[in-house]
Amino acid sequence: MAVIQYDANAPDFIHRYMNLADPRLGAEAIACSDDFFAPMSRMLNPEPAVFIPGKYDEHGKWMDGWESRRKRVNGHDHAIVRLARRGVIRGIDIDTSHFTGNFPPAASLQACDCEGDPVAATKWTEILGSVDLQGDCHQYHALSGEQAFTHVRLNIYPDGGVARLRIYGQPQRDWGKASRSELIDLASVENGAYVVAANNQHFGLASNILMPGRGVNMGDGWETRRRREPGNDWCVIALGQPGRIAKIEVDTCHYKGNYPDSCSIQAACVEGGSEKSLITQSMFWPLLLPEQKLQMDLQHYFEKEIASLGILTHIRYNMNPDGGTSRLRLWGKLV
Repeated sequence: MAVIQYDANAPDFIHRYMNLADPRLGAEAIACSDDFFAPMSRMLNPEPAVFIPGKYDEHGKWMDGWESRRKRVNGHDHAIVRLARRGVIRGIDIDTSHFTGNFPPAASLQACDCEGDPVAATKWTEILGSVDLQGDCHQYHALSGEQAFTHVRLNIYPDGGVARLRIYGQPQRDWGKASRSELIDLASVENGAYVVAANNQHFGLASNILMPGRGVNMGDGWETRRRREPGNDWCVIALGQPGRIAKIEVDTCHYKGNYPDSCSIQAACVEGGSEKSLITQSMFWPLLLPEQKLQMDLQHYFEKEIASLGILTHIRYNMNPDGGTSRLRLWGKLV
């Protein structure tokens, strides 16, 4: 399975947060007004949209996305998506790749927070007012607000096709009910962790290393370009909750000729300042995990090697000198 990779000019939320509309994590398109030409489920496909010349099905030209028929009455089309996790939405990508003469001229996005799936009486909140769309391109919109949602409804005006819908955000957990004695992966996107910054993401996003499960292939991890100068590659990660780290996993799954020679982790408890200032600060954080040799395609576990630094909120993962890491886990106890 291919994994989406974005250009370096995409907004920060693309590189930082998980896609809450990822079907691999449980998201599902559950209802729509019409999907005559292309099913709504295709809009959530984690792979980049493709165009296959000459491919047709019983409804017409095969398109990689959700596409409704040409509307001949008043109104507009919509599709409802159940998010993989209840979360705060930080940004969206309405991708019309390969839709040129059949993209919607405009779209808006609503969201709701409900126990089950929405019903007729469900109250929807508009989180993105009507915006103009262009064909065959990504359309990014950063969102503000701290309310968590379980579902979104994409409205397209009046009809047409959308290749992909990505909903980037932070899952929300009720930490008041979480155990203070068991180990929790504080570096998991499912627990609210996110990438603050990374020096290079040429072959794969740094945020991939925070995803659940093991990588499906070499594209499902963080891989940098080949370093041709002194130094090392790094990323700064905000933990989902403050905690004391007791166990670390560095997984180089699928990385064989391109795994890092070694890795180390610096860490700190940070209060105040901006996220941009963390990049400079992180260079001087103490070592949580001293430099460790790595092997190809292997899960590495560390416990006795971990330094006692107390309560931590952020870490800096260093790959020496470059290469790819599939997953990074930091198990700790909440404080």
